[in-house]
Formats: sequence, C-alpha cells, structure tokens
Amino acid sequence: QIQLVESGGGLVQPGGSLRLSCVASGEIFSIDGMDWYRQTPGNQRAFVAGSNSGGGTRYGDSVKGRFTISRDNAKNTVYLQMNNLKPEDSAVYYCNAQIAYYSGSYYNDYWGQGTQVTVSS
Repeated sequence: QIQLVESGGGLVQPGGSLRLSCVASGEIFSIDGMDWYRQTPGNQRAFVAGSNSGGGTRYGDSVKGRFTISRDNAKNTVYLQMNNLKPEDSAVYYCNAQIAYYSGSYYNDYWGQGTQVTVSS
C-alpha cells in the first residue's frame, strides 16, 4: 500500500522559516509529479508548489520568491522550504503525488494526511 507522510509543520513567527518533508512509501515503481497544496477552514485546497520527474518546478503566485520545492528521487521525498512566512500562509499543508506501482501501470493520485503550519506572533 502506498502512503505519503508529511512532517515539519509547526508554529513560527512572521518572517520565520519552516521546511516541510513528504516521504512516499510502499510498492512504488515510479513517481511523476510531487506537489504541495494547502487548505484553510472553509476553503478548497490551493496549489502551492509542484515538481515533476524531470526536475521542473512551478509555484503559486502568492509564494513565488519565498518558497522552494525540491526532491530527492532516491528517497521518494519532496521538500518545501518556506521562508519569510506570513500569517496568511497558515494552513494545513498536503503532499500530493502521482505514483505508478508497477511498470506499465497508470499513475494514480495520492494524498498525505496533512501537516499544520501556523504563522503567528
């Protein structure tokens, strides 16, 4: 069974930094996209940052220049370095990945359980 597990959330003051991690485990043959989303109460999940298997990255407008996504493909892990955090960055952050569990299979969509980030003084 494939699982995504996030870690690294917590409470930080405005202007501070956090680094989130997401590890994919289980019967994994190949991972395509590994992305981060966030959600606040009463709102839909919003795209934060994404990475593809070729090394490409993209960012939501609100985090450009402050957040950096990176991957360690050997460890099936994606990171989100968040700098200059603002109160409006407070949310539950979710990891999302497209994973194939055998050669020739479709890529299925998987989500982690989320990790809370709170930016407050």
